[in-house]
Amino acid sequence: MDVNGAPWRRERPQHFSGMPAWSMPTDGDLGEPLPTSLFDGIDSRWAWAGASGEGVRVCVLDSGVDATHPLVGSVERAWEVVTAEGRAPRVAECEPDDGAGHGTACAGIIRAIAPRVSLSSLKVLGDGRSGSAAALVAGLAFAIEEGFDVISMSLSTSRLEFRGRLSELCDRAYFRRTTIVAAAHNLPIESFPWNFASVISVASHAEPDSMRFYYNSAPPVEFRARGVRVPVARPGGGTVRSTGNSFAAPHIAGIAALVLSKHPWLTPFQLKTVLYHCAANLSAPGGGD
Repeated sequence: MDVNGAPWRRERPQHFSGMPAWSMPTDGDLGEPLPTSLFDGIDSRWAWAGASGEGVRVCVLDSGVDATHPLVGSVERAWEVVTAEGRAPRVAECEPDDGAGHGTACAGIIRAIAPRVSLSSLKVLGDGRSGSAAALVAGLAFAIEEGFDVISMSLSTSRLEFRGRLSELCDRAYFRRTTIVAAAHNLPIESFPWNFASVISVASHAEPDSMRFYYNSAPPVEFRARGVRVPVARPGGGTVRSTGNSFAAPHIAGIAALVLSKHPWLTPFQLKTVLYHCAANLSAPGGGD
């Protein structure tokens, strides 16, 4: 490959009008194929064929998860971050419910892709889908200590004073073999932790295939998964179509759970590499996709 012509050395493209920041345009432009000749044999069949997510523990760090929704199924454990003025946030067990519906929507996507995964919920957002950065940090720290295989985060903070602490936590997760899958912000603003190299960052594409994803050759966002008009669990039952990077991230979290179910020895670095080689825009040796 001509190093000077590598995608990451070129001028960054402008954001596409009407699409969330870092997301793929709807006009079908899939970008250029990427080389994979050094890694023959790693493809979706090798990565997750026959896998169900069994044996993999996933934590949805969000607004909670409604365990009564038929698209979610059982929730192994449920916690919430409790905040009080003048006191540090703490984590306590709670009922598996969700006043906002955001976490339930994400959990339903993961369950659809990896039906036998063990799902847990950690509520860091309020019923209005907003919360404090301090609650986010406390919840993430707790989830890492619990030793989950995958933590799915469809949220971020733009508060710079929390960047260092979040970076430390994501590095801790990385080296403790906990994979953090984080949605990119829907707006072109700086926020965390999705743009850390130690996490798997995800934005959207507009195609209907839940198992089809793309590698972005010009990060910070690394992968694009289904995130436009996605049928997701609706509060109270049923489904509703929603759009945003929030719903792209759990697609990758679910696929990551499938891979880990079949290959539990993979580290976060190796898992990210496997996802890279399974991306739909990778070129095969001799040409083609």
